Amino acid sequence: MTNKRYLTKSRFKLACECPTKLFYTRKKIKYANQKQEDDFLKALAEGGFQVGELAKQYFPGGHDIKTLDYDQSLSETNDLLGQDKVTIYEAAIQAGNLFIRADILVKDGNKLKLYEVKAKSFDLNEANPFVGKNGFVKAKWKPYLSDVAFQKHVLHLAFPDYEVSAHLMMVDKNAICPTDGLHQKFKLVKISKNQTEVEMTGTLTEKEFDSPILCRVNVDNECESIFNSVEDVGSNKSMSFKDRVDLFADQYASNKKISMPIATRCAKCEFYTTDSDEQNGLRSGKKECWQEQLGWSDEDFNEPTVLDVWNFRKKEELIQEGRIKMSALTEEDVNPTPDGKAGYSRSQRQWLQIQKCRNNDETFWIDHEGLQKAMDSWLFPLHFIDFETTAAAIPFNAGRKPYEGIAFQFSHHIVHKDGTVEHAGQYLNSDRGVFPNYEFLRKLKAELEHDSGTIFRYSHHENSFLKTIYHQLRADKTVLDREELCKFIKTITNSINGNEVWCGERDMVDLCEIIKRHYYDPATNGSNSIKAVLPAILDSSQFLKDKYSKPIYGAPRGIKSLNFEEFQWVEFENGKVKDPYKLLPKLFEDSSDEDESKLYFDDELNHGGAAMTAYARMQFTEMSESECNEIRKALLKYCELDTMAMVMIYEGLIDLLSKE
Repeated sequence: MTNKRYLTKSRFKLACECPTKLFYTRKKIKYANQKQEDDFLKALAEGGFQVGELAKQYFPGGHDIKTLDYDQSLSETNDLLGQDKVTIYEAAIQAGNLFIRADILVKDGNKLKLYEVKAKSFDLNEANPFVGKNGFVKAKWKPYLSDVAFQKHVLHLAFPDYEVSAHLMMVDKNAICPTDGLHQKFKLVKISKNQTEVEMTGTLTEKEFDSPILCRVNVDNECESIFNSVEDVGSNKSMSFKDRVDLFADQYASNKKISMPIATRCAKCEFYTTDSDEQNGLRSGKKECWQEQLGWSDEDFNEPTVLDVWNFRKKEELIQEGRIKMSALTEEDVNPTPDGKAGYSRSQRQWLQIQKCRNNDETFWIDHEGLQKAMDSWLFPLHFIDFETTAAAIPFNAGRKPYEGIAFQFSHHIVHKDGTVEHAGQYLNSDRGVFPNYEFLRKLKAELEHDSGTIFRYSHHENSFLKTIYHQLRADKTVLDREELCKFIKTITNSINGNEVWCGERDMVDLCEIIKRHYYDPATNGSNSIKAVLPAILDSSQFLKDKYSKPIYGAPRGIKSLNFEEFQWVEFENGKVKDPYKLLPKLFEDSSDEDESKLYFDDELNHGGAAMTAYARMQFTEMSESECNEIRKALLKYCELDTMAMVMIYEGLIDLLSKE
């Protein structure tokens, strides 16, 4: 097997994000990579593996190059390309030190058609979908188009006498699934930690073949636009596409670093170390970059930077000025100004965060007057709800569209006027191929319709998803209780856009917005995520520590729980409250602690990454009933903690309000 260091399409994508990253990948000296498993997790949750296999079914009779060996895959591909007409899946193409595996390559005489498959929705009815009014490729499409342009470039170099056309093959957002159970024809089998295969359990029917849910879009014009573009790469100014590719390939092959200036993109760098990474001898590429560029010592990295300021839009400007540390920011940089609403505005909250950093102030801040006023408007009993949802690329049922929202789980806690807490209800549908939304909504309605108590969500997700179900119901005239369900949705949600505008009389209160405007703890490092706020407020509230360090949760005379028995939410680690989410059981027996941490905490996996991935596993992988039951139990506990976390945050705010 060759040891040549090729610039592949995945490495080209990495270099497009930041050319320095090339130096930190595939090294003998190991650098930590926090996204190493993300592609697998995201593809599993969103259906990327199945989309790739479905695309092949639309090109029947193709030859699949399965070997991962560079030389063998090239040999098999070249043998097939000796035919006048042939379709190849994962075709291996090499030109110099460039190497690609084309998802689908169709040869017809001297014509080559390249199809890059993406599990991304596309609207065939949209005018100029790829190019903005300024004539340039839209930012959201640039990574996809650059990917296919790179592959077309390699094909041109490898086969200069051939006519090459490039296409993206994507999910048609307007397509209608023609049959039930289409998604069940694609079973996932994990061959190893980093390799997953899709096994077909049947062939496409004539109806499924004639009503494709993937579309083919020619992108030759967009490729030409990218070929003609110029960009700066570090000290190399105005480089053409070809020159950039050559630079990336040469530097990667010779194991040389392309130094890039510090910028806001550093916030998303995956080459950093956790405590466990450092214990295992892994190195931090991000730290090395900053040391080289800024001359920082180890102590400098202990200080917050401008990248840590919450929702701040002047980060790049300040970095260019050389003001990297948060302590270097001034009030003029932020211009904290009230916005006419209760509590702190965005800019006031930013300046509060900076001030506490500059003053080494680790105490929490709470808006006593504003928070108390908000609480006075809430009606008991208080209801706390959380949804787990997904959106599958390949619909489960006939008549459904790709990426149509699926709500498969909720949890519901109640706080009564006397302070009594109970886990009042839950719902989970993990049955394969079932569209659960309407039953989900009926169960939720039954939980909430018995009183007029205030309902809480955390962030906008629950409001958005109920509106999704509302529009599904409006389009589905077969649902007998449609009007009743739609009326219920409108009582607890708000809609400020679209054809219908409303604000329900029990419109849910967003607890995340309450936190943003009325509470801040430096321990959150500016994050408003429930998984950052909960540990911080537990550490600040002696009441919470005293209450939940006892095994009262799920105890006979304690707090009612549907999934826990005599559980204690507060444990201590190095003098601090241990994150309650780390007390949950593993969702998957074959996952490491690091992988599970990514599922719970990685923003790249969006809302409920852990639950989405678990649900996808139950839908698309072969597992025993006992394995399914274990995942169901873990899912119920995971979702229950989400609403219990809201309760503890509420109780913590009550306690902190009482402190002067």
